[in-house]
Amino acid sequence: MYAILDIETTGGQFNEEGITEIAIYKFDGHEIVDQFISLVNPEIPIQPFVVKLTGINNAMLVSAPKFFEVAKRIIEITTDCIIVAHNASFDYRILRTEFRRLGYNFEAKTLCTVELAKKLIPDQPSYSLGKLVRALGIPMADRHRASGDAVATVKLFKMLLEKDLEKTIITDYIKTEIEKGISPKLTEIIAGLPSRTGVYYIHNEKGNLIYIGKSRNIKKRLNQHFTGTNAKSKKIQAQVFRVTYEETGSELIALLKESEEIKVNKPILNRAQRKSIFQWALYAELDKNGYINLKLQKADGRKKEITSFSTLQEGKNALFRITAEYKLCQKFTGLYQTTKECFQYTIKECDGACIGAISALEYNLRVNEFITKNSFENQNMIIVDKGRTINERSAVLIENGIYKGYTFYDLNYQVHKIDILKTIIIPMQNNRDTRNIIQNHLRRNKMHKIIKF
Repeated sequence: MYAILDIETTGGQFNEEGITEIAIYKFDGHEIVDQFISLVNPEIPIQPFVVKLTGINNAMLVSAPKFFEVAKRIIEITTDCIIVAHNASFDYRILRTEFRRLGYNFEAKTLCTVELAKKLIPDQPSYSLGKLVRALGIPMADRHRASGDAVATVKLFKMLLEKDLEKTIITDYIKTEIEKGISPKLTEIIAGLPSRTGVYYIHNEKGNLIYIGKSRNIKKRLNQHFTGTNAKSKKIQAQVFRVTYEETGSELIALLKESEEIKVNKPILNRAQRKSIFQWALYAELDKNGYINLKLQKADGRKKEITSFSTLQEGKNALFRITAEYKLCQKFTGLYQTTKECFQYTIKECDGACIGAISALEYNLRVNEFITKNSFENQNMIIVDKGRTINERSAVLIENGIYKGYTFYDLNYQVHKIDILKTIIIPMQNNRDTRNIIQNHLRRNKMHKIIKF
């Protein structure tokens, strides 16, 4: 758990400041599960420049609770949590100072979103909270008030968790759990998982990632791992200590995240998936009569492929659909081996390209229509899909035919203003696997909205 907080103070001499307002949001990595917001009577005057900055004045705090009256609630909501704040050293110092005045030694692990943002979102002109969230398209209200700043920090931290492809933040969190000696049973792990689409991460007792997977139903898939009898399932059952997850809403993003993060983290039980999962590819070749033939062959990196497939059977099934949809000849797509006309011609489902009844020019137009439709080479587009909540959407960015990454957004201007979209995008590697994941998904799913730019 994380306690994401913001504190407003009176200003003044170092370690003589008093708290005027505090907001704490308990965050489980996915959503806010508890919160505490309160004005606080600091029992000392507020500096005039602070009044102008925050709008909080001395009169507003006369009837507010004093710190000792809210101290118990602060301890309750932050117990066993990592303190997260924008410039965490300041907020943590202020909290420790207030508790020290009460004779209590307040201690917690901390995470600073300024430092995380500098690492995960480099080259920003400013890392002040207001300017950073504005540049990232994160909506913000009540700037310089504890609740407004803390809510913005929650949204920023959520984005930083997404951008942390090496899973440093979550792995460090798992290691703090291990220090407590808590070892949950498999049934307890299952109980805490959602029945939704996303990527899941299996950690061992040292906190190391041993397996990454994706599913349209995370709970169901983990249940299969924990009850399975194959070699991989047994290894997972023997080594699992914690399971974390990230919901994606979009299956396309789950596929892309899984592919990228396996390559980045190299979990020991994902050994087979570190290599390309697309072993078969479709190629276009011109025959001696000038007709474009589609060839399903073992993937060859030296040749330019149209699209690719995980298995030979998957490729054949797709090729039957392509042949029917674009009115191609089964002889020229390798589905019917013959030196004469194809079988489809005898039942009047082929118009005779195989025997020269239609010209190569006319036939090749259909083949090229398929190739163009299934390629995003040199294209600029955004694939819009569902997000993690009803009000959220996801976006996959392709620029000049190169996959740039994905993001989640809840305001339309974030996706229609390309400069903002590029800022909030979680950058990903453009490689053969990602191109084929996108191609295959678009071919199978027609419900996406595509924005060309």
